Amino acid sequence: LIGAGWYGMVITKAALKTGEAEIIGVCDVDSAHLEDSAKEIEKIQGFKPRTFKFYKELLEMKGIEAIFIGTPPHWHALQFIAACEKGYDIYCEKPLSYDVQEGLAMVAAAKKAGNIVQIGFQRRQSEAFKKAKELIGSGKIGDVFQINAQINYIPVPDDTTIQSPPASLDWEAWCGPAPKLDYRPSIGHKSWRLEKEYGNGHLVDWGIHHIDIIRHIMGEGMPSGFSSSGGINVLKGQITTPDTLTAKMALGKTPVLWQHRLWGTGDVTKEFNNGIFFYGDKGTLFAEDSKVILFDNKNQREDMPVSTPGMQERHVSNFIEAVKKRDKSMLSCSTEDAFLSTATVQLAMISYYSDSLVKWDANSKSITGNPEASKLLKREYRQGYRHP
Repeated sequence: LIGAGWYGMVITKAALKTGEAEIIGVCDVDSAHLEDSAKEIEKIQGFKPRTFKFYKELLEMKGIEAIFIGTPPHWHALQFIAACEKGYDIYCEKPLSYDVQEGLAMVAAAKKAGNIVQIGFQRRQSEAFKKAKELIGSGKIGDVFQINAQINYIPVPDDTTIQSPPASLDWEAWCGPAPKLDYRPSIGHKSWRLEKEYGNGHLVDWGIHHIDIIRHIMGEGMPSGFSSSGGINVLKGQITTPDTLTAKMALGKTPVLWQHRLWGTGDVTKEFNNGIFFYGDKGTLFAEDSKVILFDNKNQREDMPVSTPGMQERHVSNFIEAVKKRDKSMLSCSTEDAFLSTATVQLAMISYYSDSLVKWDANSKSITGNPEASKLLKREYRQGYRHP
């Protein structure tokens, strides 16, 4: 395990729950995380894993079969590619990468290695979204001509006061290839998601799940055009990514609209604060993690509760079964597929940052006719690190 914080331990415990995995090594640049996670793993499996501060030391261990990557996104590319070069199978948290060029390098590394790789889009295990795909595929709501997705919630940012990091945390190593910002709790453990330099905001962190599911349900690749607008209107001085965002994406013949508000009331109907609307000519379908709601054109409503206990555990178990059987066809989310969803939200944010229309050429894997936006496909690494 590389990255033994909150979600690193979520996926680790999911692996242990299968009874088919042992954790022999753990790595983290926070010594408190490292010690606490090692003790917790020992309680579950009966022996303590070896502990390391740096991932390159862990990768030299004997007996490794697979690597779990639970670090923040700005570290994913270097750790993933290093594990590919060792030939290890990999379960990596989403998003695949921090920037688009990293993602392309990761796809190439996995292709060269030929290893088993699963990316953490666990909502692909959701029975509700599977039901939505089945209903849409059967023509229940007719032809889908518009899709709207949103996750409105009110975050509570941590302390924004610049201060010394905890004694257990090597902040220099935590920042790694990303810009080293002055430490404050609001951008550190668990709070980095709304910081531009580490998490790149709500759409990239959480909304990416809905964008991935939309692609999966509609059987589409990447959108060809992006137009995003918004701003930091309410949480100024607390976060560095938009608390208000509208992103329009041209996905095949179907426009997709993403929106979020990290303030106010959210949707006027609270039950729709987190989910996806598929608008068809014969009806409308709303889907979220645990239910599907159908509306016919007379606005008659049919609720379908569809729960998925252990969604995260299923996704990790799917990876472990694929590793055991050496069968990539069993995987729910390959590196290539994860790139398409990750690059989609990254390009939506590039449109926001550049305040421009972004057009994507899927064949050349490049932005066309927009030199300023193209510069944002790759973020330069800090001195001492080499961008893949």
